[in-house]
Amino acid sequence: MKISFRLRTAILITGLVGLLSGATAGAFLALTRDLPQIRELENFEPSAVTRVYSADQVLLAELFLEKRRPVPIEQIPAQLKSALIATEDRQFFSHSGIDLKGILRAVVKDIMAGQFVEGASTITQQLAKTLFLSREKTLTRKIKEAILAIQLERRYTKDELLALYLNQIYFGSGAYGVESAARLFFGKPASRMDLAQCALIAGLPKAPSRYSPLVNPHLAEKRRNLVLGIMRDQDLITDDQHRMAIGEPVLAASGATATGSAPYFVQYITPALEAAIGPSLLYKGGLTVHTTLSHRLQQAAEKAMAEGLSHLQKRMPSGKGPGSGPQGALVAIDIRTGGILAMVGGRDFSKSAFNRAVDARRQPGSAFKPIIYALAITRGFTQASLVLDAPVVFKGGAQKKDWQPENFSRRYQGEMTLRRALTHSKNIPAVRLAERLGPSSVVQFAHRLGIDSSLFPNLSIALGATNTTLLELTAAFAVFPNGGNHIQPFGVTEILDRNDELRWRARPAIRAVMTDAQAAIMVDMLQGVVREGTGKRARRLNMPVAGKTGTTNDYRDALFAGFSPAVAAGVWVGMDDDTSLGNLETGARAALPIWMDFMAATRSDSTAHYFAIPDNMKKILMDPMSGRVAADGDEGAVKALFVSGTEPKGN
Repeated sequence: MKISFRLRTAILITGLVGLLSGATAGAFLALTRDLPQIRELENFEPSAVTRVYSADQVLLAELFLEKRRPVPIEQIPAQLKSALIATEDRQFFSHSGIDLKGILRAVVKDIMAGQFVEGASTITQQLAKTLFLSREKTLTRKIKEAILAIQLERRYTKDELLALYLNQIYFGSGAYGVESAARLFFGKPASRMDLAQCALIAGLPKAPSRYSPLVNPHLAEKRRNLVLGIMRDQDLITDDQHRMAIGEPVLAASGATATGSAPYFVQYITPALEAAIGPSLLYKGGLTVHTTLSHRLQQAAEKAMAEGLSHLQKRMPSGKGPGSGPQGALVAIDIRTGGILAMVGGRDFSKSAFNRAVDARRQPGSAFKPIIYALAITRGFTQASLVLDAPVVFKGGAQKKDWQPENFSRRYQGEMTLRRALTHSKNIPAVRLAERLGPSSVVQFAHRLGIDSSLFPNLSIALGATNTTLLELTAAFAVFPNGGNHIQPFGVTEILDRNDELRWRARPAIRAVMTDAQAAIMVDMLQGVVREGTGKRARRLNMPVAGKTGTTNDYRDALFAGFSPAVAAGVWVGMDDDTSLGNLETGARAALPIWMDFMAATRSDSTAHYFAIPDNMKKILMDPMSGRVAADGDEGAVKALFVSGTEPKGN
């Protein structure tokens, strides 16, 4: 049977249509097969800023990969929505995700230019690209963008899409989302932005890095005024509103850039935060981190350090210029909880982020001696026990040479009590005591007190000829006023998620190192340093304090570590290149004044106004040289604490 021409033509056309439809369907399936599922947005939570607060609720820092603060649509000004739509997508409320006329116009311009020059993206398309796609300029990506935009429009209301867009889009200078942008550029929440500020924000998505008012205020102003003109032309604002808005300055307030309070402390706790909850949640989760740090005491610490280093530098040789000036560190710990109250890791974080309070391992000098004496107390020694202060030579020291330690004063006084030897920081008695106790035992005891650094079991450890950190040393000193208990210092108390639900809480590690009576004896001996010895200057504080000075060879390091009944604090001063601070720049002269200035600020924080004395202990008037009981009025007699039954005998 002969097939007519018309029939053959119809069959051919039908086949071609089928092939074309199949090809189109195949292409559509190929494009959509790897598209993300829009329903995933139901559980979408945009990356948000994590905020770190002090114990007294001062914002210390913001941690983020994208600086974002999501807010509901109700908190976004109507003028901002109007400005955005007028500038970016006038047909937003009438289209279904794509603007066909705009696309055709853009295609013509692109063909004429021979490249992509016109985007023609609606707000919904921009949102789809931001949420799901790369930034590559290809036809395939544009088609996927359009498909996703249509799907978004079917699932969400226009207000919901606007909220997603305004919370997600980049506005320049590290600000993601309108709330972060408002706070960064104007120092206020988005809900309080005026017309001029709304127009500026609305003009940023076109080229956020270029139009950021922090980068180019002049261009930002021109772009803002262009948006205001569009709003006036579309009768969204009046002529008077337009005139007043263009007269406003670009930045209504200095930009609220990342808070810089306690930068060394924030740097210190960040690794612990990452370990506790993971980096992704920390930098994207919009968490609230509560810390142990007192903002008031932190300010006092920074002020004390700045003034102390300034005074020291004025005393130093003229060759020590500002670029090679002295550095310092301070750390303070709540004795009862172990929480870090203040931390200064250097004189200027912006110039040196190296944290000398926790990362620098330097010799503590005589500030290490209390550890020797504390071990002796746990071994049954008392404050009245005698030790010889006389020249001594130890065979086979370093490099197989004899070692002959010396007192700082080069003078020797014969037998004296442990109390006097520590109070006046005598070197020879400390070394002799370390020999009797055993250097290995000293190392083990130091570790129990909280010195985690590697220590070498030789006799020079008695003089602090070993490296440790200021934080470790201060934590060790805190054991004494804490009844003999060591608490591992920590900086974070709890972490809340963006819904204020608890995600993590600190569990301080506590261990007993000494009995409360032994610890109380050490407190009393270190009070003697302030009352009678190298720390006499601290008596001017007129508050109960105790502590120990430390000075290393050639005055390279100056330290003071001590405590009140509530706060333990340590101060180190030195040069980064390990050169001398200058003649006679001892711990008492270079570090103690800084410690005193800081401790003066802790008075109102101290709930205890005296050091506790356990039951079954008594104070005895004692001759510090002979260790015997003294009579009232005896010259040089001191009151010393003893466990009942261990007190010294009378003359």
